[in-house]
Amino acid sequence: MKSLKRILGGSAAVIGTVALLWGGVPGLITTANAAEDCPRGTLDERYCDRDGDLVADTPSDPAELVDPDTLIFAYTPVEDPAVYKQAWADFLTHLEKVTGKKTLFFPVQSNAAQIEAMRSGRLHIAGFNTGSNPLAVNCAGFNPFTIMASKDGNFGYEMEIITYPGSGIEKVEDIKGKQLAFTAPTSNSGFKAPSAILKADFGLEAERDFEPAFSGKHDNSILGVANKDYPAASIANSVLKRMISRDVIKPEQVKSIYKSQTFPTTGFGVAHNLTPELTAKIREAFFTFEWEGSSLQEEFEKSNEGQFLEMTYKEFWDVIRKIDTANGVSYSCE
Repeated sequence: MKSLKRILGGSAAVIGTVALLWGGVPGLITTANAAEDCPRGTLDERYCDRDGDLVADTPSDPAELVDPDTLIFAYTPVEDPAVYKQAWADFLTHLEKVTGKKTLFFPVQSNAAQIEAMRSGRLHIAGFNTGSNPLAVNCAGFNPFTIMASKDGNFGYEMEIITYPGSGIEKVEDIKGKQLAFTAPTSNSGFKAPSAILKADFGLEAERDFEPAFSGKHDNSILGVANKDYPAASIANSVLKRMISRDVIKPEQVKSIYKSQTFPTTGFGVAHNLTPELTAKIREAFFTFEWEGSSLQEEFEKSNEGQFLEMTYKEFWDVIRKIDTANGVSYSCE
């Protein structure tokens, strides 16, 4: 079984740094559920899943519920954190009005930091990227309930494999013997999906058939290809569209050689142990937020998103769990 540290590609030093930043020590938070005999499926032993929805139940013991004075929100670590702190400003103001609590945007630098923050009780509301959602659900008690969608209800993005003109790569098979940039092991479009697709459909495996590289984030991979540092990269095209809209790169600097099926976007939700009343208020804030003229609309309309759509982890993340199974990913935590 793989540990959380191993799955996330983090070192002991990195995990330790996360613990110090958040004032917690990984693995020290325990609950009565850890010793309780209850249905939990693939969830960590500290959680129960009696209703079979695949996410952690709200604790039945009032002593285990939390109602913090300040709500900590973190958005998945893609692109420039400063850009997204501003983008989420209007939403967090709305969240404060609905909940009556202060809010704080925390710009996490890695998927590992974000998952460990919620697992250790220092993160209350979050948007976890597509690939990190199953780990956050199973190891950190994350309860996702909404994703961004277009005004007409369409949602999702595709994984694309991109290269630059003149790279010598015209089709996927041309990657053989060359380098392909991934983002991070927890990313769906940046690692999990392309790994499964390249192996199943093209007979290509990392290290055996091509040299893998890890850039850390989608924007790093996209910039790397645009600047010819990487001959190819697997990326989320929603990020690519936003970067082109902001003139970070020019469309002609990259070209796509593969486009996948549509995947769900970032899943937003809460820690499982918030009081039911607070969770209800947070849900209300998401579904009553007025996008028109907001800082959120200004940023995310670049990828055609304009509302929060209600969803369930069990249904929407089914394809992602299947990709994880194909890649032999374990959701066990230490």
